[in-house]
This record gives sequence, C-alpha cells and structure tokens, in this order.
Amino acid sequence: MSTTRRKLDALRAQVDESMGQRTLRATGGDTEPSHPPQFSPVPSEKDIGRRSKLSLGTLDLNRVIPDPNQPRRQFDNDELARLAESLQQTGQLQPIRVRWDEEQKSWIIISGERRYRAARLAGLKTIDCSFHENDLTNSATLEQQLVENLQREDLTPLEEAEAYTQLMQINDWNGKQLAAALHISPSRITRAMALLSLPDDVQQQVQTGDLAAATAYELTKVSDPLEQRNLASQAVEGRMTQRDIAATLKAQRRQKRRSSTGVNLTFLADNGLRVQVRSPRRQTYPDVLEALQQAVEDVQLRIDSRVFL
Repeated sequence: MSTTRRKLDALRAQVDESMGQRTLRATGGDTEPSHPPQFSPVPSEKDIGRRSKLSLGTLDLNRVIPDPNQPRRQFDNDELARLAESLQQTGQLQPIRVRWDEEQKSWIIISGERRYRAARLAGLKTIDCSFHENDLTNSATLEQQLVENLQREDLTPLEEAEAYTQLMQINDWNGKQLAAALHISPSRITRAMALLSLPDDVQQQVQTGDLAAATAYELTKVSDPLEQRNLASQAVEGRMTQRDIAATLKAQRRQKRRSSTGVNLTFLADNGLRVQVRSPRRQTYPDVLEALQQAVEDVQLRIDSRVFL
C-alpha cells in the first residue's frame, strides 16, 4: 500500500512539475508544492504574432501603420502593382522593419513602406516583420529612413531636401555635420536644399518630374522669381536645356562684372605724355570722347589765360 502511495505521490509531483512547479518540500513523508503552480503569462498585445525569436515575426497588416514622418511621400503606382504581383507569386522575401508605439498600440514602419503598400494591394492579411526593440528618437528614425531611401534612390529631389532640413533642425547640425553623419558629400546637401528656395510653382514642376533637378538647381542662382519662372517654363517646354540656362546665366554674370568694374583707360601721346580716363561706372567711347573734348577746352582756356604749370 505504501509503495502505491509513493508512486501516486511521485506521479502527482511530475504533473505539478509539468505545470510549472519547480521545487517540492517534504511534510511527514508527503510532498507538497512550496508555492502555487506558475503558468505562462498571457501574451501582451505587443507580443501577439511574434515567434520564439522575438526579433522576427508575422503581424496582421491592420496592426502595422506607416510612419507619418517618413521622408518619402510619393510611390509609383506601376511599381507597387509589380511588387504586389511578385508578393502573390513568390511571397515576401525580406521582412519590413517596425517599432512599437505604445500610444497608438501599433507597430510603426521604420523601413519597408513600399512592401507594406504592395502587400495591402495584393490583398495579403499578414506581413513578415523585423522588430526593433530599443527606443528610437525621431532623429534616429529619420536618419535610418533617409539613409535607406538614399541608398535605394527612392526619394524625389524635394523629399530629399526636406529630409535634410528636418535632420539639421532636429540635431542643430550644419551642412558639414549632416554630410558626415550620412556619409555623403556636402555639395549634395547644398544642391538639394537650394531647391527649397525656388517659388512653389517651380518646386511643383520639380516634384512632378517636369523640371529636372539639375536644371532647377541652375535656377537657384537667379535672384528674380519672375526670371526663375520664365526660365523654368522654357525648360519644361523644351526650348532651353540645362546647358542653355547655365550659359545664359554665365553670360549675364560676365556682363554684370564688366558693368561693375568701371573704366580705366590710358592714352599715350607722341610727346611722351600719358592721358588717363577713369570712371567708377561703365562708360562708352562716346562718353570718353566727350570728356576728352571738355578737357581740351579746359586746357585751351588755361593757355589763353596764361596759366602756367
């Protein structure tokens, strides 16, 4: 009888152990749990859909939302349609990166919004994700998104310029510091941000692709908004190329330099005398001739008046 009792006690101990009980204590030959059995906790909302390797998992699409501060604003519909077809045929080859937002109780996309949009377009219910556990500042998130988009060349010129501006404002950086952080040339940042100085309607032409960014950059060297619009219209209509605009502006600058240098002329006479004509403003030769004639009249008056040198 005692043998049977011991076997039953041992069996009960094994059952308790399997239910989460870790240690037993003896009480008069019997075994009792040292504490109530502890069961695995119910998963928090954050952990639903995650695998044992918590850095990866599959989420319902309705639990994932785009980042409202994502620098990329435009997505090509044809490219999304092709990617959606690929997802239907071959599945998702690379997870998107997401971070948890406690306020919104949702996963926010760090990178991979194009795949997310294509998955919705394809009618998929879930999406594979890579989870970022550590907290990310707005600056760090934006920097990661910007670097990824720059590497993939997914940003429009104005989206790129706006992202640069945000990063500089958030971190109180100058262009050189931003270039060092992103590992790109300072001139790329300068040229991109210059586009934001153009009139809104000209920026819209850049955004839609009607006006090339390189051509638009040439227009930033023009101070008059009306002239910027005029040159932009000619470029969009195909009447001027980037090279034409650059040549026109270069000629204007050359003419302006000439007009700002004034006049400094020297005339040599046969008797060895040297006559100089100077003016702080640009003059013509008729203007010079008139001035010399007045000088001759003044010299003749001095001779007639017997004024000696």
